[in-house]
Amino acid sequence: MYGSVISTQRLGGDLWRVVLGGEGLSEFVPSEFADSYVNCSFIPEGAPYGVPFETDQVKDLPREQRPFPRRITVRHWDEDSRQLTLDFVAHGDVGHAGVWARTAAAGDLLQLKGPGGEYTPHPEADAYLFVGDESALPAISVACERVPAGRPVTVVAEVDSADGELDLSSPGDLTIVWVHRAGVDDPDRLLANAIASLPHQQGRVSAFVHGEAMETRLARRVVLRQGRVDRELLSCSPYWRRGLDDEQWRSVKKDFVRQSQAEI
Repeated sequence: MYGSVISTQRLGGDLWRVVLGGEGLSEFVPSEFADSYVNCSFIPEGAPYGVPFETDQVKDLPREQRPFPRRITVRHWDEDSRQLTLDFVAHGDVGHAGVWARTAAAGDLLQLKGPGGEYTPHPEADAYLFVGDESALPAISVACERVPAGRPVTVVAEVDSADGELDLSSPGDLTIVWVHRAGVDDPDRLLANAIASLPHQQGRVSAFVHGEAMETRLARRVVLRQGRVDRELLSCSPYWRRGLDDEQWRSVKKDFVRQSQAEI
């Protein structure tokens, strides 16, 4: 399955939006999850193949010529136009997915599989807490839009500066706490400290805490140790690790997650 670029847009900060369409999405079926994602394949420069390609066609190539897989959040699927909107984090010239999104032009092709996903706001929760950095903002945006009308929703979102703040909307009673990373020597505790300073939400809270690995680990400690969230209503996942590239992070992620879960 693949899509053809229709448009690209810088949303603010390091976030970019790419809209895909075309006959390559004819078999796309959306998932029910707020954190829905597709597994995209980014082709190295100079590789001897293009989109679409078969897995058997590339699996025996040297590592530097094989596609780099990345999970990208689905921001929206338009059933009428059969267009898929994906949001990317692009850190300059670093990262295969971000560089592709920032430089993509109309007609460029992107191969993908999926979608997958795990979290959607619990419909019977009394309140909602959504926490994360830029990598989690697309899923947080979708989650905000899917809560029942009138329910309290608190978002704690970390971006580099005010330039990265987005307009979020929700049928719920939405409160947004923006945390800025620029100029901070030790950003690992930014989200955890912001959560700890908030008043406790009342009732059963459905929570989504995703983003940079150490930040989500420390945020998880706070919400569980302070009794802000029931464990069974908490979705917590590290998307990336500061100081590691994607391949390095993939090699240690399982151990990191296991250690985090053993803490509480």
